Amino acid sequence: MVITSLADGVISGVESVTSGVSAALFDRPLRLGVTGLARSGKTVFITSLVANLLDRGRMLQLAAAREGRIEAAFLQPQPDDTVPRFDYENHLAALTGPTPHWPDSTRAVSELRLSLRVRPAGLLAGLPGPRTLHLDIVDYPGEWLLDLGLLDKSFADWSAEVLARIANRPQAQDYLAAQGAADPAAAHDEPQAQALAAAFTGYLHAARADGFYDCTPGRFLLPGDLAGSPVLTFAPLRSVESPPRGSLWREMERRYEAYKSKVVKPFFRDHFARIDRQVVLVDALSAISSGPQAVEDLRHAMVDILSAFKPGRNHFLNRLLGGKRVEKILFAATKADHLHHSQHDRMTAIIEALTREAQDRARFAGAETAALALAALRTTTEEMRHHDGGELPCVRGTLLDSGRQVACYPGALPEDPAQLLVPAQQGATRWLEGDYQAMRFAPAPLTLKHGSGPPHIRMDRAAEFLIGDAL
Repeated sequence: MVITSLADGVISGVESVTSGVSAALFDRPLRLGVTGLARSGKTVFITSLVANLLDRGRMLQLAAAREGRIEAAFLQPQPDDTVPRFDYENHLAALTGPTPHWPDSTRAVSELRLSLRVRPAGLLAGLPGPRTLHLDIVDYPGEWLLDLGLLDKSFADWSAEVLARIANRPQAQDYLAAQGAADPAAAHDEPQAQALAAAFTGYLHAARADGFYDCTPGRFLLPGDLAGSPVLTFAPLRSVESPPRGSLWREMERRYEAYKSKVVKPFFRDHFARIDRQVVLVDALSAISSGPQAVEDLRHAMVDILSAFKPGRNHFLNRLLGGKRVEKILFAATKADHLHHSQHDRMTAIIEALTREAQDRARFAGAETAALALAALRTTTEEMRHHDGGELPCVRGTLLDSGRQVACYPGALPEDPAQLLVPAQQGATRWLEGDYQAMRFAPAPLTLKHGSGPPHIRMDRAAEFLIGDAL
């Protein structure tokens, strides 16, 4: 009996160790960052992704779902107790309720954990029992990501770059006038500093509304609980030699450095530096509609965004030592449902071209990248309309502003992306050929079938690229 008891104890111990090793190796978390610039659809993307992973009837391009290897998916409390939870249930209700509407946009960092119980495939198929993948989805504003580029710039460098970039923009004329009237070498005056910061913030809001993307510092647009604090009360100034202590320049410079150390660096350390996979959502259609300058601005923004990443493969030693790098980056052109499917390949080619420099850098560092045109929630149907003896490929939907049903032909995208990118790089102010319109559609009422998430375009392909290998 003693020998039997000892043997049982050894077996139990081995099973416990085996279970612990299995959990350590296969029940692992994977952090997926989701970001994008204004109006790119981050909230809808995450809501649709989670809904379609919970009910996988529309996820045929996700191999683990198609093969029936995902046995269960369920939401759990996220591991970071100090990060707000992504409000999935209310966002889904907004999109699928009796009177559907777009949920509120991203204004701060939030997180959600979706756990997937999966039967292994390939070399791991012989392991007893399923394994669990904890997908930690982190939502954060793309404007905050662009702020990481400030870490390598002094106040003088940043001021010179901003003032040169906005010199001919009509949205900036009020700020430029206020800045021109201020003497950077004069003694600091707090009401004047606040007026300059308010005028600069007004420019940033106007520029973003008109399709520009270089709108940093990002917290000026989404201040949260920092609104009105000195760390958000600075603005770019024209250069001055040897500004005296106590001058407007010196105080603005001090606040700029405080913004980097107390706002930007903690975000990088606490959230961004822990990302394994990343989605960068791009509203390319709105940029094209806004004109060549917005397209060129978007291209620069994509390069700046990628410069914030540490792309590369997460080898075991790197993980052990804490040297994590982003393994995969997906650049996704959103709102593909605003185009007839016959133009989706052209949209993909455009997003490939827009992000070419960014993707090349990531691939050189060892990361895997992809570009894709998708719609997290399909809001339109397709139809052909007779026009001038021919047929136009249109999409039909409900306009967000008026509530009218319309059939829309947004214009034919060029087969060669260079027809857009070259004029943009050459400083053209308008398109010489083509007239592109970006419509704003409201979500359509839905009747979801049992076991199926909201209708989408290529969300299953996005999921396969981002997490397919982990399943």
